[in-house]
Amino acid sequence: MSTTLVQAVNAALATVIDPELRRPITELGMVDSVEISDDGTVRLAVLLTIAGCPLRDTITRDSEAALLNVPGVTAVDVDLKVMTQSQRDALKEQLRGPGGERGIPFNQPGSLTKVFAVASGKGGVGKSSVTVNLACSLAAQGLRVGIVDADVYGFSVPALMGITQAPTRVDDMILPPVAYGVKVISIGMFVTGNQPVAWRGPMLHRALEQFLTDVYFGDLDALFLDLPPGTGDIAISVAQLLPKAEILVVTTPQAAAADVAERAGAIATQTGQTVAGVIENMSFLEMPDGGRMDLFGTGGGEVLAERLSASTGTDVPLLGQIPLDILLREGGDSGNPIVLGGPDTPAAAALSGIAGKLAARPRGLAGMKLDVQPR
Repeated sequence: MSTTLVQAVNAALATVIDPELRRPITELGMVDSVEISDDGTVRLAVLLTIAGCPLRDTITRDSEAALLNVPGVTAVDVDLKVMTQSQRDALKEQLRGPGGERGIPFNQPGSLTKVFAVASGKGGVGKSSVTVNLACSLAAQGLRVGIVDADVYGFSVPALMGITQAPTRVDDMILPPVAYGVKVISIGMFVTGNQPVAWRGPMLHRALEQFLTDVYFGDLDALFLDLPPGTGDIAISVAQLLPKAEILVVTTPQAAAADVAERAGAIATQTGQTVAGVIENMSFLEMPDGGRMDLFGTGGGEVLAERLSASTGTDVPLLGQIPLDILLREGGDSGNPIVLGGPDTPAAAALSGIAGKLAARPRGLAGMKLDVQPR
């Protein structure tokens, strides 16, 4: 067998990405064996993390496509096997680090993940739609992004992103579904149908803690938490579990909404967190003649940013104003965010502009140990 063909086959397999872990199957130890016959047939044995892996067909299809593109390969036969317990333990240790210790990786000194807690004073201001579109916009720019749907009572992120797949559980590690390059976890993935979640505060805290410790997000550039409206249990839990999280406050231009939203941002003065900025949603409606109709008034976002700047003692910017757009609503209903389905619309442009500002925020290196040795 030609050494060149063997090298080409191995190189092709290194391009096959596990759809959940987002890393090459060769790097994850998922390639059990590769046999190449004289007639160019490749027999590939792939180790799945669990027997009922929901994306087994995707792995098979991607492996076949990669290998059939190699000159000299005439056919591909993929045999799916399942990892042993020792192999799963080795994989978990590889992903989590030595010992496979559990914990909140975003709190580790070496973490460069920017964590944004998207808050609002009241419901109905489009907080979840903003969260989803900001995450998808950053992912479209090539960043590694995750979402924690922390609105346990009013979870909506899976539907907004068209996710119907359940998370994969590998022992005590949960692999979140991926949509549009964004890793997502939500309590909605663990309930049947439209069943309500009726939990008290301690249960909410435990659920959020489990999302942050048991779910493997990998090395993210940005993590968004879609918080429930108000300043209740989840907002307090986020401050305790992710003290470095920055708050994004979503409001509408209406004065009453801005007044209520101020409380959601002002909680930073009690928790020691930073308010990254204010986002004004439903700012105006563009008319066919080019004019604008201010359905919910004007100036609420700007006033809120000024008030939060005064109360927190820091500069809280108005990051952007998002106009009303039917496509924004339709994209949410169909699970196709407007930044992807209608990128040329004014609403998508505003959302992408806000995402660009968040991406440009520096990731601090303070307190990190640099692996530098004198020569």
